[in-house]
Amino acid sequence: MAYFHQDLTQAKWNALPKDKQILNVASELLRARNSLAHGYDDNFHNSMDRALELIDLSLNDRQQWLGGSLKELLRFREYLAGFYQARKPADDFSKLIENFLLFHPQSSLVRL
Repeated sequence: MAYFHQDLTQAKWNALPKDKQILNVASELLRARNSLAHGYDDNFHNSMDRALELIDLSLNDRQQWLGGSLKELLRFREYLAGFYQARKPADDFSKLIENFLLFHPQSSLVRL
């Protein structure tokens, strides 16, 4: 996978609150969903790569992602990778993003 966020260090990412980490990932997922809906394959793959990269940074943030939430994030990453390979419909993608936003009370307030 390409390294897209070259200026983003683990320390900078860890400094973001958990809800902001979730919203940053969701932003990339929304870009991927829109690219998928319009048939822009390269943009879809780039957005998915960026989202997976941000999730990987979150997985390394063991202070904010503890216990059950870490397990859920790992499950989400695995499920997202399946979406990446299967190229499921944009409607299914929206449901995936909505569920991801539920990982934190603040991010759950966002409506797509």
